[in-house]
This record gives sequence, structure tokens and C-alpha cells, in this order.
Amino acid sequence: MSITALYAAGCALLILLLAIRVVQARFRHRVGIGDAGHADLALRVRVHANAVEYVPLALLLILMLELGGAEAYWIHLLGGSLLAARVAHAIGLSTSSGTSPGRFVGTLLTWLVLLVAAILLLIGALMH
Repeated sequence: MSITALYAAGCALLILLLAIRVVQARFRHRVGIGDAGHADLALRVRVHANAVEYVPLALLLILMLELGGAEAYWIHLLGGSLLAARVAHAIGLSTSSGTSPGRFVGTLLTWLVLLVAAILLLIGALMH
């Protein structure tokens, strides 16, 4: 089993949890599509959507590094950082629609994972 699979599974469980939170709010407010002006539903939709926007690309980059023969510590560092970032972001944004430490750290760490993974892939591609 690949190392990336461990972090993909963790991220999938997080995204599933976030989706369940959206559905709970939809049932509570009896809203099928959109948010019908309910701020808590809109926030839950965005928390879930943000994870879905960033996680697949990050996992793809990490998997490409792993399949390309990157050292296991890079895969664990990037995968663990991604999972921690997404949990921090979800908690931070779920507790406040404005700025929060969790949202800030989660965003910054997610971007850092993408940046480092992309740079490592570029270095690997240019050296072959």
C-alpha cells in the first residue's frame, strides 16, 4: 500500500464528515439547493467546497512524488501537513466566517504543501 493512500483516506474521511455537516444543515433548514439565506448552511457548504477544491490537487502532487521515487519522509511530511492543514482550516472556518487562527494556518499550510510538492516535482522533472 502506498504512503499517499494513508493521507488520502484521512482526507476522504474529513471530506465525508464535512459533507455530513452540510446535509444535517440542509435537513434542519429544509433546503435542497443553495443556502436559502441561512448563514450556517452557507458556511458549511463553503467549508466542504474549500476542501474539495484543494485536497485532490494536493494528493495528486503527493502521489506523483511518491510514484516518482521521492523519499518517504517527503511523502509523510507533505501528507501529514495537508491533513493537519485541512483539519485546522475546517475547524477555523466552521467556528467563524471571518478570520481565525485555524483558517489562517490551514490556508497557509495547504498552500505551502502545494508549493513544496510542485517545486519538488519540477526539480525531479528537470533532472531527468
